[in-house]
Amino acid sequence: MCSRPPPSLAPGGKMKKFNIRKVLDGLTAVSSPSPSPQLGSKENELIPETLQSEHFQLCKTVRHGFPYQPSSMAFDPVQKILAIGTQSGALRLFGRPGVECYCQHESGAAVIQLQFLINEGALVSALADDSIHLWNLRQKRPAVLHSLKFNKERITFCHLPFQSKWLYIGSERGNIHIVNVESFTLSGYTIMWNKAIELSSKAHPGPVVHISDNPMDEGKLIIGFESGIVVLWDLKSKRADYRYTYDEAIHSVAWHHEGKQFICSHSDGTLTIWNIKSPAKPVQTITPHGKQPKDGKKPEPCKPILKVEYKTTRAGDPFMIFSGGLSYDTVGRRPCLTVMHGKSTAVLEMDYPIVDFLTLCETPYPNDFQEPYAVVVLLEKDLVVIDLAQNGYPIFENPYPMMIHESPVTSCEYLADCPVDLIPALYSVGSRQKRQGYSKKEWPISGGNWGLGTQSYPEIIITGHADGSVKFWDASAIMLQVLYKLKTAKVFEKARCKEEKPSTEIVDEDPFAIQLMSWCPESRMLCVAGVSAHVIIYRFSKQEITTEVVQLLEVRLQYELNDLESPEGGGDQTPAPPTPSTSPSPQTAGPQTHPSTSSNSSDGMRDNIPCLKVRSSPLKQSPGYQVELVVQLVWVSGEPPQQISSLAINSCYGLVVFGNSNGLAVVDYLQKTVLLNLGTMELYGSNDPYQRQLRSPRKSRQPSGGLCDINEGSATSEDRCKSPTSVLSNHQQFYNGGGRGAKMSRKLSLPTELKPDLVLLSVCPPRGSIPLDNRDNSFSRSRSSSVTSIDKESREAITSFYFCETYTRKADGGLTPSLWVGTSLGTVLAISLNMPPAGEQRLLQPVIVSPCGTLNRLKGSVLRMAFLDSTGSLLPSAFEPWYEPNAPANGEERDKVRKRRPVSVSPSTSQELNENQYAVVCSEKQAKVIALPSQTCVFKHNITETSFVLRADVVQMNTGICVACFCANGHIMTLSLPGLRPLLDVNYLPLTNMRIARTFCFSNLGQALYLTSPTEIQRITYSQEVCENLQEMLGELFTPVETPEAPNRGFFKGLFGGGAQSLDREELFGETGAGKAPRSLAQHIPGPGGIEGMKGAASGIVGDLARARIALDERGQKLSDVEERTAAMMASADSFSKHAHEMMLKCKDKKWYQF
Repeated sequence: MCSRPPPSLAPGGKMKKFNIRKVLDGLTAVSSPSPSPQLGSKENELIPETLQSEHFQLCKTVRHGFPYQPSSMAFDPVQKILAIGTQSGALRLFGRPGVECYCQHESGAAVIQLQFLINEGALVSALADDSIHLWNLRQKRPAVLHSLKFNKERITFCHLPFQSKWLYIGSERGNIHIVNVESFTLSGYTIMWNKAIELSSKAHPGPVVHISDNPMDEGKLIIGFESGIVVLWDLKSKRADYRYTYDEAIHSVAWHHEGKQFICSHSDGTLTIWNIKSPAKPVQTITPHGKQPKDGKKPEPCKPILKVEYKTTRAGDPFMIFSGGLSYDTVGRRPCLTVMHGKSTAVLEMDYPIVDFLTLCETPYPNDFQEPYAVVVLLEKDLVVIDLAQNGYPIFENPYPMMIHESPVTSCEYLADCPVDLIPALYSVGSRQKRQGYSKKEWPISGGNWGLGTQSYPEIIITGHADGSVKFWDASAIMLQVLYKLKTAKVFEKARCKEEKPSTEIVDEDPFAIQLMSWCPESRMLCVAGVSAHVIIYRFSKQEITTEVVQLLEVRLQYELNDLESPEGGGDQTPAPPTPSTSPSPQTAGPQTHPSTSSNSSDGMRDNIPCLKVRSSPLKQSPGYQVELVVQLVWVSGEPPQQISSLAINSCYGLVVFGNSNGLAVVDYLQKTVLLNLGTMELYGSNDPYQRQLRSPRKSRQPSGGLCDINEGSATSEDRCKSPTSVLSNHQQFYNGGGRGAKMSRKLSLPTELKPDLVLLSVCPPRGSIPLDNRDNSFSRSRSSSVTSIDKESREAITSFYFCETYTRKADGGLTPSLWVGTSLGTVLAISLNMPPAGEQRLLQPVIVSPCGTLNRLKGSVLRMAFLDSTGSLLPSAFEPWYEPNAPANGEERDKVRKRRPVSVSPSTSQELNENQYAVVCSEKQAKVIALPSQTCVFKHNITETSFVLRADVVQMNTGICVACFCANGHIMTLSLPGLRPLLDVNYLPLTNMRIARTFCFSNLGQALYLTSPTEIQRITYSQEVCENLQEMLGELFTPVETPEAPNRGFFKGLFGGGAQSLDREELFGETGAGKAPRSLAQHIPGPGGIEGMKGAASGIVGDLARARIALDERGQKLSDVEERTAAMMASADSFSKHAHEMMLKCKDKKWYQF
């Protein structure tokens, strides 16, 4: 049952009448790059164009995935927001699942440290270029309020005490400077390294690696120097109270919450615990992973402990958590986080190196029992959260879409406004794939609120990966969630070790990598092409099945026909009788139900062997995508198969077509046969526009029997080019490594004139030896606008396909099913499809395919084709609605579905001829609109002269359709249809690399995406409407939350003067007490956010309460709980008379006992 969606009519919008004759009259005024209309027969009717340039605007929407190359992390324990900084100056903020935000420091310098102003909606970042920045998080798109750039000192460590406005900054020289966070000015108070250590050391103590104040006494500051010296500094008396020295370098320091002890981690894998009043030696020295010698000597040194945290609990033993410290003999052991709790020590292995970790605690106050409940571990390529409250320390299930890069992404497709039943169907089969054993608790990073977006249409992103997996993601409403994962490598035999690898593989690594995907969302049919010249066709089913034998077709696709006396070996394929067509007779082949019988021929030359071996054992297929058919290209006379450069599936016709630099093959996946297998030149027939000169004269052709194709030949690709210096030679070196049968070269040393589509499709990202970032070489190759003589002699690759019901010949009176083919030399050809009746006959009678010759020619490689009806609306391809393929054979539902074939909605033969169609063809240089059936070019637009288009899509907007293009020079453009008027041209990306080129795709309703780094997807919009609604759709990071109450001092501590000591920092560090800092030390730069933005955004009563409380603490006034609340209310009442009035009305009649 096939159906065709009705043509998409442009709803609403201003209709602009486009008269071709009027345009022709003014043709003299039209310049070269603008659209040049050309008169065709009967195409002078009025064509409505609703899209105008004001409908377009380009902006980034959201970034998904794991922050690439992370370098630092911070957590706000009250707001419950996590911040991650990266080596490229990016800042990613995460709240509850679905609330995330991306910001970028202008300088692009690495973020070395992050500090939240806890519960204030602000964040301080310190960068490797010695600048610090204050970010306002109280707006949906955070902005920098202030920056301070140090000129003479290098920043190594920052510390901002809870509820303080004074930020301590340690430097490489060992000095400490103090910055007022509100005004971002330097205090005149400085702690110089020589004053801090005095005569305790003869040498320089090294950079400052730690600063923190005593939890019980804000006036005492602990300073850790790299060399091993720790100083307890008295801020009031401006001198050191105690100095603690250890002969190993210090990496980090942590306090016990009572302020009487601290712990240091060292470079020899030891932890030292010190009493603050006993500086002579540590109370305890532990080497957690060191082997303890029996003779009482020091244990063997271990790897450095890079960070330690010391967290206390009210009810039990404290937690000591640290990273590193393993013994040197644990070679090959994975990075570890160690949790010591009482007498138990748990070593938690991680998949990647640890960048940083943070212990999440119940209280933000450092002078209270910490009560740790989780540890957030930032790894180089993952984020892990460990539950400390459960036995065995299980991890939380990460709800963020952070495993996009689980295997490198090699291809990407994006579908906005897809059928509504798709996401629930994929979710239901994907939910069974979830791993078990996660923590039962809620995800602890739970801050922020979701946006209130009205965008309601479903969106799906599909990513293909280097390991052969395909992931489906729900991308609706600017969120991202994985729905379902398909592993395509399951259909192949896997080599157990390197020695077992078949010699027929054409890639060294990742032989299953996905290169191309073609998906019919309505029928849910999926087709993928892999790097080993294999194509797999999948059907969607909700029932589990076991496939006894995987159906296999082998195709011998070569550039040109030469005679063979006899075929090399046959499998069990039988030739079909010749079909009545003008083309060479297509032949069918039964599916191979066993491994290929072909093998290496007598002289050792590989022939008729596929690159991968399909598994011979039964395959259990879970609900979801289940393999229907595998098609593999085979080696031809010692030449490996060329990688597949184009792919398309049509569920209505039951056909899959794929092409490469040799030719194309059409496969009937219902009958499991190859219908057509042609070299590119044979598509032209006798009308080949290129004078391809051959070394050997071409012999007369005879159909060959035996194999599933009709153009077997022994001529290798080396024989087909006259000049050894031409592009062809380079091209072969790129694909085949130069020699006969050699493996594919992975180097990116490309000839400058090589077609970009071939370049992009033949680079499969390796994982092992080449690091991810080195792979993304930028490419800005000079391209000539005309086809050069060298290009004429190079191979012509098949670059695009489109299935449609249209006019294939000028004389056609009606619409017929057809396949349009685009090539790398800009030729558009058509193949007519004669379909048998639906139902049983479809499975019994052959589909007859016949090439119809050339329709049009464009400059550059053909990238995209689409069809419009006579009103200018998009004509989607016909499709078959989805049905359950594994329903019982006699099921009524299945019979109903299979036998009914509704009438197509497109114009039929009875309609008048002037109700015609328009074909839209876009190449890497130009776009054309061709009227059908007359095949006249009515509009033409040269998109670019100096660059070339990497991706082009015909997309549906809210008020019409357009062509969207992405150029190699980073420009994003849209053109109206059918008039090809430029509507948008923005220089979006100054530098385009291979990864962006490979993954960029446009979708409907103004959506687009690309992989901005190996781990992150960047989504953008080119729709004015989406840009306007974006603010509503984005989530809120900052939500008003009351700061928890400070710990109670208790009666005796209050009476005898124990408990936390406060400090009037304003008096010590302010201008009156400390004077001004020298101007040359640092330069203040006001940010684009502005302090007014901060005040305006933070104009809630909660913000005032928090600020009032801080001011009280700074003055050192200690009030009881009730007094503190009253003072806070008074402070907010001063700021907001309205709130004060409300409070007065509430409180004036209450008795004291009612408070």
